[in-house]
Amino acid sequence: MTTPRPVRLAVRAILMRGDRLLLVNAYKGREDLWCAPGGGVDPHVSLPDNLARELREECGLEIAVGAPCLVNEFHHERRGFHQVDLYFRCEIVSGDPDGDWVDPEGIVSHRRWVTRHEMATLRVKPDSLAAVAWGDADAPSYDPLEPIIL
Repeated sequence: MTTPRPVRLAVRAILMRGDRLLLVNAYKGREDLWCAPGGGVDPHVSLPDNLARELREECGLEIAVGAPCLVNEFHHERRGFHQVDLYFRCEIVSGDPDGDWVDPEGIVSHRRWVTRHEMATLRVKPDSLAAVAWGDADAPSYDPLEPIIL
C-alpha cells in the first residue's frame, strides 16, 4: 500500500436540462467512465465559487449554484487516494450547453446530456448519482466510501 495522501476535496454540479443530466468523462483520456462536472477546490475560495470556476473551465457554462444534495467518498486504497465530492444542484445562467467547448486543462474531453434511461447504459460514478439527480434520494444524501474504478 502507498503512503496515503491528504484527502482531496472536490465539488460537482447536478445540472439538469429538462429530463437530461450533464455528464463528463471522469478522467483525462478516458471515455468509458462518466461523472457530474466539477473538480478540486482551491483553498480559501468558497465551494460555490470553486464549482462555478470548474463549470466555466470544463464546459464553458456560467452557473448559479444552489443547495447541496450529495456527499460522496471515493478511495483507491493501494494508491493512497481518498476524495470527498460535494454535489450541488445548479442552473445554467449563460453559455451554450451544446457548444464545442474545450477544457483548457484537457481533462474533460467529452460531455453529454443524458436521460435516466441512457445513463443506465453507461459506467457512471457515484452509484447514487441517478437517484439524487432525479430526486429519488433524500437530500442531502450521503453515499458512503466506495472503491474508485480505474
